[in-house]
Amino acid sequence: MAKLYFYYSAMNAGKTTTLLQSAYNYHERSMTTLILTPRINDRDGEGVVASRIGLAAQGHVFDPADDLFAVVAAGARPHCVLVDEAQFLTKAQVWQLTDVVDRLGIPVLAYGLRTDFRGELFEGSQYLLAWADSLVEIKTICHTGRKATMVVRTDADGTPVTGGPQIEIGGDERYISVSRSEYKRITGGTERVHIAPSTTDDHLGHQPDRTPNA
Repeated sequence: MAKLYFYYSAMNAGKTTTLLQSAYNYHERSMTTLILTPRINDRDGEGVVASRIGLAAQGHVFDPADDLFAVVAAGARPHCVLVDEAQFLTKAQVWQLTDVVDRLGIPVLAYGLRTDFRGELFEGSQYLLAWADSLVEIKTICHTGRKATMVVRTDADGTPVTGGPQIEIGGDERYISVSRSEYKRITGGTERVHIAPSTTDDHLGHQPDRTPNA
């Protein structure tokens, strides 16, 4: 029986790597997939779904106003639909994905962040948590060794940012995944957070260097 799955985590937990591995598993069995990716996430080029360890695939770009049920139903029916950066879905689009499952019998695997840099739910994540048949946490770690569940946004100088728009596309140079207790300490202090170049694979957290704020 087809289900709607939501694989969620903090940043740098390997969500996109897991998505691409799932797509590969289907293709290895001569089954087709449709990868959906939001237009706003264009860091690697429009429609390109790329992981930090070098895996990549071409996805179908969607906008907030697009009907995702219509997108899936219009073409040759895939064996599975995979959604990258699912936190950027709208409430209506999450409901449309439930129709892909319920009416078309196609499993949907959505991968995304649970919360933003303020610790608040994204719209897409909120309704995936409410409506998905299966919730799966993809774990990563904070530099303290604890499980990372929250995300800190920094400015160009490494100073933690606690205000501004919810959506601001960026990568390792702007965001770091941390535990809840470390999030409180960093956002409540006055220090800069310098994110060191990664020497880990896609499933491990980064090691930040800290210097006092001048």
